Amino acid sequence: MAYIKGNRNQLTFLPPAIEDYIASDDPVRAYDIFVEALDFRKLGLVIDENLSGANPYWPKAMLKLLLYGYAYGIRSSRKMEQACYHNLSFIWLTENLKPDYRTIARFRINNKHILKATLHQCARMCLKLDLIEGNTLFIDGTKIKANASYDSSWSKEDCLRYEDIIAKNIERVLGECEDTDNQENNMPSLVKLKEELSSHETLRAKVRAIAKELEASHQKNYNTTDPESFISKADRGTDMYHNAQMTVDEKHGLIVNADVIAQNNDANQLSVQTKQAQEALGKKPLVTCADSGYYSIPDMEKIGHDIKIVVPSQGQITNERHPERKKQFSKDTFIYNETNDEYICPQGKILKRTELKAFDRQQHNITYEAKSCDCRHCVNFGSCTTSNTGRRIIRLENEKLQEQIAALYTSDAGQRIYKLRKQKAELPFAHIKHNIGFRQLLLRGIEKAKAEISLCAISYNITRMISLLGVQKMQNALMST
Repeated sequence: MAYIKGNRNQLTFLPPAIEDYIASDDPVRAYDIFVEALDFRKLGLVIDENLSGANPYWPKAMLKLLLYGYAYGIRSSRKMEQACYHNLSFIWLTENLKPDYRTIARFRINNKHILKATLHQCARMCLKLDLIEGNTLFIDGTKIKANASYDSSWSKEDCLRYEDIIAKNIERVLGECEDTDNQENNMPSLVKLKEELSSHETLRAKVRAIAKELEASHQKNYNTTDPESFISKADRGTDMYHNAQMTVDEKHGLIVNADVIAQNNDANQLSVQTKQAQEALGKKPLVTCADSGYYSIPDMEKIGHDIKIVVPSQGQITNERHPERKKQFSKDTFIYNETNDEYICPQGKILKRTELKAFDRQQHNITYEAKSCDCRHCVNFGSCTTSNTGRRIIRLENEKLQEQIAALYTSDAGQRIYKLRKQKAELPFAHIKHNIGFRQLLLRGIEKAKAEISLCAISYNITRMISLLGVQKMQNALMST
């Protein structure tokens, strides 16, 4: 039996031209044509063929390298450098350029400001290619581990405790210095004690600087490695995290906008993310949808009445999951009559508007109260209310908007949109975390974190475009835009 053997001395191991290294329908060609189709002037990245000084690497090749690396989970600049030597698709994509890892890392940091603009330009391309409609947008967030240690996080109590320990150590060293000075003047032991005292003083200055930063940031914790990260409990346990936000289009689940925020929850982000998505597409969406974590009536008021909002309140979610917990005579069982400005109870009794108290005027609340005799003689007295003065209903200043959003969510159209949210909004995070293993940021700071998330979002969109159109069709479509 003969064996198939290789021969390292063969002369025809690779084609003579780099262009022939990969097939015409290889996915890497989609990343190449995508970057070539970008308008770099609008991105703010100036390409000058007549630069003076040391020759920099071709910016388009560097951007191609980053996007292709992130698409396949290669985010380390060192691994990208290795790929430029050993991986044929990387060699073809960079046209045989071999930048070292410092150059790759420096390009990523120095051009972090253009990556979000690149994502927005990608969304505009998809809009022209009819891959994005921009009518219904889904917003979701997830926590991604920061490149910072939990042990480097300080609270106000930590600062006080360490400063107390340091003060005691300084007092001890001063006492030892005095004793040694009396016994062994100019001896080496005194020199060592003074060095120890200096190190304690330096440490105390650092702790005080941390305490000052903590007070200025108005946060409960301050991380010395990445001050913009926060402590949270997520899929990787209690650690330092950043909150990644993504806005996804309904049609094919392509990402319209990506952002990173320095807060532990998604509160007050619906209007911010909707506005950013609107700027990216250059048009207003018809519907914006998110989960109950984004529910905030003051924030929703900023969006405007021409955009429908499908966001459930926490109370609606609780009633859906635990219907047995729903109160029999909750506020929504009372009907508001806008014409007469009054509430009607389940028994048909009227709750009239009462005079505003100081607290209600401050909070912009309106109180409606039933007649005491109506409640005391009602069959539901004791269950609806136990007050002898009668049942009270408090109506908020923006209650009408709250009722409209609640009604839209419970409608058939609202339920259809919200169920679709789970399929579209959570898919990008599933791909990024599970398929390419992006569970921890490499860069520190909120702006650099935004750059990494933008790279992931663009790579995800290109991957989806390849799946939807195919490489050849995508090439032809991008070349014609």
